[in-house]
Amino acid sequence: MPRGLGERCFWVGGLLLWLSAGNAGDASLTPQPNCTDFQNANFLGGTNLKVQFLLFTPSDPSCGQLVEESSDIQSSGFNATLGTKLIIHGFRALGTKPSWIDKFIRTLLHAADANVIAVDWVYGSTGVYFSAVDNVVKLGLEISRFLRKLLVLGVSKSSIHIIGVSLGAHVGGMLGHFYKGQLGRITGLDPAGPEYTRASLEERLDAGDALFVEAIHTDTDNLGIRIPVGHVDYFVNGGQDQPGCPTFIHAGYSYLICDHMRAVHLYVSALEKSCPLMAFPCASYKAFLAGHCVDCFNPFLLSCPRLGLVEQGGIKLEPLPKEVRVYLVTTSKAPYCVHHSLVEFFLQKTRNKDTSIEVTFLSSNVTSSVKITIPKQQLQGKGIIAHPNPQCQINLVKFKLQASTRVWRKDWTTIVGRFCTAPLPVHDTKKTVCLPEPVNLQASVTVFHNLKIACM
Repeated sequence: MPRGLGERCFWVGGLLLWLSAGNAGDASLTPQPNCTDFQNANFLGGTNLKVQFLLFTPSDPSCGQLVEESSDIQSSGFNATLGTKLIIHGFRALGTKPSWIDKFIRTLLHAADANVIAVDWVYGSTGVYFSAVDNVVKLGLEISRFLRKLLVLGVSKSSIHIIGVSLGAHVGGMLGHFYKGQLGRITGLDPAGPEYTRASLEERLDAGDALFVEAIHTDTDNLGIRIPVGHVDYFVNGGQDQPGCPTFIHAGYSYLICDHMRAVHLYVSALEKSCPLMAFPCASYKAFLAGHCVDCFNPFLLSCPRLGLVEQGGIKLEPLPKEVRVYLVTTSKAPYCVHHSLVEFFLQKTRNKDTSIEVTFLSSNVTSSVKITIPKQQLQGKGIIAHPNPQCQINLVKFKLQASTRVWRKDWTTIVGRFCTAPLPVHDTKKTVCLPEPVNLQASVTVFHNLKIACM
């Protein structure tokens, strides 16, 4: 079947994709006079890098100044006494400016008094993914030469923060390798997976590339890397299948890219500081949801990591452990934050079969649920509920004892128990609140209780 003139095909992670040029959602703002915008590359224009370094300052966050030589940097308003943040985008299939970059720069400059430099390598990242991968080392060398000019001006290595998106995260890792791990910080936003999962440490981002390396994983089953690559690795919603993203391939480009780009949107939300995006170390996402990891004592000595610009992600520990998997749940829309709560149910007496109870928090027409399973001959079951509102705004808690699977007769099972809940992180029992009366449940019957918790 013939394709339209506005459509192109390319390979990503072993998938042959047809895209309309209008589907990428990469409309960019018209640059002001004396400002430089990102380049647009022809899909078939070759793999020359043609790198641009665009400086954005707090005094004019919407105007990119092209800085190539040391003289350009000195006359541009660059402040060597401030921190410097480099943003490195990833693969650009259609050769267009990243749709997220303008908001990212503005938000970053609002959140930090810093020099922000966007690395435009659209030309070298366009077309076939594997050609872009081949350009990573060459791009790393070009950025390294640029950084040397900054160091001559008095910039310290420890004040440099690399923020790399997808393939750009591994470019950041390459830079960190060149500077022997002495750069201040590298943030990888869903570091690319294809060609990098089995790569050597010298070829990909790893914890040795900076004084602090963090990575946000949102698409580990497709375009993102599935292994930890930093001191702290955030596996958001388990690292894949982000809420609100399409689940069917018929959604086209959005199906392919939504999970992958969620890391960028989460980071922007964290920069806006509308609510904390806190995560918890655990052996697995399943274990986290089951309520087995409710504080950050091991290995962070109770300092739970948070997304954003807080120093070392809020971890107050030296030396930093490496490749720690941390987990958090989010909502489907910005600001994405939830309040994680431990919920527990204690039976008055043991049973000879597993007991499954659905627990639901209700507030302002918002509901969040979790299923607690109490193994046979045990008294306690627990889990994690992720709710958009804090516990003090929850009006009701709903219980439903799951009936047995027998369909030929009604299940008349009844149980009695005690229900307790506490917001994460749970450092002590002072925050734990229990319903004052026992909870009586009958199979398949819904029971409501008021949950009265004072706001602190």
